[in-house]
Amino acid sequence: MTTRIAITGANGFVGRALSRMLREGGHEPIGIVREGAPLGAGETTRRIVSLDAISPDAFEDCKAVIHLAARVHITNDAASDPLAEFRAINVDGALKTADAAFRAGARRFVFVSSIKALAELDASRPLVETDVRNPPDPYGISKAEAEIKLQEFGARTGMEIVVARPPLVYGPEVHANFYSLMRAIVRGIPLPLGGIEARRSMVYVDNLASALAACATHERALGQIFHVTDGEDPTVADLVRRLGQHLNRPARLIHVPTGLLHVAGKITGKTAQIDRLTGSLRIDSSHIRDVLGWRPSISLDAGLTATAAWYLRTTVRQA
Repeated sequence: MTTRIAITGANGFVGRALSRMLREGGHEPIGIVREGAPLGAGETTRRIVSLDAISPDAFEDCKAVIHLAARVHITNDAASDPLAEFRAINVDGALKTADAAFRAGARRFVFVSSIKALAELDASRPLVETDVRNPPDPYGISKAEAEIKLQEFGARTGMEIVVARPPLVYGPEVHANFYSLMRAIVRGIPLPLGGIEARRSMVYVDNLASALAACATHERALGQIFHVTDGEDPTVADLVRRLGQHLNRPARLIHVPTGLLHVAGKITGKTAQIDRLTGSLRIDSSHIRDVLGWRPSISLDAGLTATAAWYLRTTVRQA
């Protein structure tokens, strides 16, 4: 019998990949999107006014819900109270969604959190799920609070809560900083990243989608928190070089000592950005492998190849 699994934010970058992954696994994805939002492809879509007004009807006949809808990290956030804005959607909205799903009869709620619920940088070793939460910014704080309150909701009601914490997600249709990096490489812009040996964990969008599908369906996932990565942590400089190879452009890396970058950060008021750029964020994802038997099916190089190919196709069409 086909299992119906609801996806909030189904028309987003991760949501589209997840819908496809669920269909390929024999499940029926039910996309939950806001009124007026563009539709996804291939899943039944149910529209809602907002997470604040969501009702159990949106989750009728769904056995599980994967909650992707969120207010994402925003550079130069113009909100007068960013934390309040993040809490309204990422905490209150998640709890209202879980409550509506529970009242509709859904047994499991998979909350797609972020590694920022835990930390911005690692502590000289890869981060594990049992590390103490120390979120670095309003976005991370809202994700950490949502994790805690959803776990409390599960303890009260018996709903199965599963938390997934991805790091940076990349793949075809990616935007934000990763897209900007590819554009800079293709345009031949010199990048002062040649001396950065900090390592960063990442996850390809299809790898994340397959992990979320396992979180929604595997009996051993209930009550767990999982870190999800590709399992390879390249240095910032190596990532740029490899991405340049896949874009068929030599990355123009300039070796700038990290000390000078920190000085530049202080002068320009971008200390936090420089700290993130020069610091390592390695994540241990062995827990999901050990508990669920999940493995990333796509390597970092294969993921970079697909992402670069998409970028090149897109820019050719737009030219």
